[in-house]
This record gives sequence, C-alpha cells and structure tokens, in this order.
Amino acid sequence: MRPGVRCMLMRGGTSKGAYFLADELPAGAAERDDLLLRILGSPDARQIDGIGGAHPLTSKAAIVSRSQSPGIDLDFLFAQVNVTEPLVDTTPNCGNILAGVGPFALERGLLAAHHPQTRIRVRTLNTGTVAELVVQTPQGVVCYEGDTAIDGVPGTAAAIPINFLETAGSVCGSLFPSGARTDAIDGVSVTCIDNGMPVVLLRAQDFGLTGRESCAEIEASAEALRRIESIRLQAGRRMNLGEVADAVVPKMSLLAPPAQGGCIATRTLIPRKCHASIGVFGAVSVATACVLPGTVAYALASPPEGPIKLMEVEHPAGFFQVRLEMGGTREDPTVERSGLVRTARALFDGIAYPRSSATLPGAC
Repeated sequence: MRPGVRCMLMRGGTSKGAYFLADELPAGAAERDDLLLRILGSPDARQIDGIGGAHPLTSKAAIVSRSQSPGIDLDFLFAQVNVTEPLVDTTPNCGNILAGVGPFALERGLLAAHHPQTRIRVRTLNTGTVAELVVQTPQGVVCYEGDTAIDGVPGTAAAIPINFLETAGSVCGSLFPSGARTDAIDGVSVTCIDNGMPVVLLRAQDFGLTGRESCAEIEASAEALRRIESIRLQAGRRMNLGEVADAVVPKMSLLAPPAQGGCIATRTLIPRKCHASIGVFGAVSVATACVLPGTVAYALASPPEGPIKLMEVEHPAGFFQVRLEMGGTREDPTVERSGLVRTARALFDGIAYPRSSATLPGAC
C-alpha cells in the first residue's frame, strides 16, 4: 500500500478537521500544503477523493507539536483548506479547531494527563495567540462524554473551557486596525475589528436584509453579496491584511438587534459562504464590539450589566456564549479578558492516504 500519514479526524466545536503531528508532515510550507490538499481532496466541490467534508467548516487541518517556549505546552498551526481552489490559508485562527488540540495531544502522548482535569497552554502559531484549555481527564484518560451542549452540534459532550490571553490585534496588529471604530466604505458604515479574528461588522439593514435570514437566503442575495465582497476587499487593505481576494479573512458579519433574547443577532460570511453558526474568534470579536462605544455593533446590541458579561451572540443555529471581563470606566470601557466553552470529540484515528500528485497513465 502506498505511504500514508497518521491522522485523527476530530470535531472541534462546530467545525471538523484532520489533526496531524507536525513532525509527521513535510517541514516546508509548499510541500505540506500540497499534501493537505491531496489528503482532503481539494480542489473539488465534493472533495470526493479525500477526507474533506466539502464545506469550509469541515475542510480544516490542525498541525500540533510540543512547544519549546517557556510556559507554553503546545504549538498549533491551523490550516484552512480551500474546497474548490488549490489554496491553503494559514493566516487566521480557528477557535473551534483549537478546542480539539488538547484532547488530540493527550491521545498522541505529547503531554501527560492529570486527574480530574488537565490544563494545557496552547500557542496558535498563525497569530501568536495563547489560550488555556481545560480538558476533562478523569483517571488520566480523555473523557468526551458530558452534559454540555453547544448550538450547532447535536447532543452533549464534555466541556472544554477556553480562556484567551492577549488576543486583541493578534492578526492585524491592533484591536481597531483601521485606526477608527467606524469607517465608511462604499458609503456604508462598518467596524473593522480584530480580537482574535479579523472581522468587518456591518448593519444588515444597509443591504436590505434583516440579519435573521437563513444561510440559503443570505447566499441567494446576489446583489448584497456583491456589495459585501467589494467592502471586504477594501477593508482588507485598511486592516493591514493586504490583498485578500484569495484569503479567508476578514470575515464579514451582518448585525441586527437581538430577536431571541441574546445581545446581538449575526449572520457571518466566511468569507463568501454563510456560516451555519459563528466561529469562536469571530464571536469574540463581535461580542467585544458590542460593549465598546463608537462601533457599528454598539448601537444595535443589548449587553448585560456588570464587569463580567456573558454575551449571548445569536446565529443561525442558536446562541454562542462569550464571557467578557471588563475594565476601564463606564465612559471608556475595555475588554480585559475573554473566554468561552467548547466541546470536542475524536471521530476516527488511522492513516490518511493522499491521492497522487499527478495522474500517471497506465498506473496500476
């Protein structure tokens, strides 16, 4: 049988990805990305000849290794594998796939598990962001069973609390990389923000939308999508991201006042398909904007009172709760720390066999 690569397929939060040990993949970025494309089956809308799930949320990879940095347990490189183009983007974070990094590392023996929980500090190499994951490990064994439910995932599983450290500006260099809390692009008021994920916030009503449409309805709104993409390309330059036509960032989040008791309603494009829920760092960035005066989100949001705010972000599949610890003053508040709870589950462990790099006539 042709050579393969050890791979664990895992659900992390509301995403699914292929998890690899870094030293079992090519060291060079070009060779590594080529291999990931061939393993997941891109470019092909169905990814029929690979293990990808034919959607951005299920065409992801995690590359994990022990960290050599003091105070950090693991290094994690996230890779967004484009479904229909031969592109692998390692620019952004992914907090959902991050949720599976701790369990994966314990399953692979990179770290020793402790009873009843194991705390793991993970550095995301894409952006330098550091997070602490708390994995349930009774008797030193990873436990995936539990009673925590997250919208967008059926059933319940063991909670994995994630506390983010110093996420502001992790991709773009500052929380508001354009230098303003509100910008005008193509005559539309937008907020460019990066609290772990570069996101452009827009009022849904400015595009003739309510912000409560289904994903199918959003994706059928051709004129709105054309306008949003024009804004995205311009915002990318303002956010220090350069030309973003082939990049998955910035994400575009359409906002509306909450309709189901949350703090804000969202419909997020990643960047051109509608997210079935909302990404982890995307939710953190949206929630952050909701509590800071001068942003597009601030006037639409209904955040709870108090220095510790549990922000319920509404999305197509339900709610995403973000925990914000506030500082500063009432007139000039700041977000000191953010956190949330995800779940993860190992789905399959084995050998992934990539397709050949070229079609060989006459091959057996």
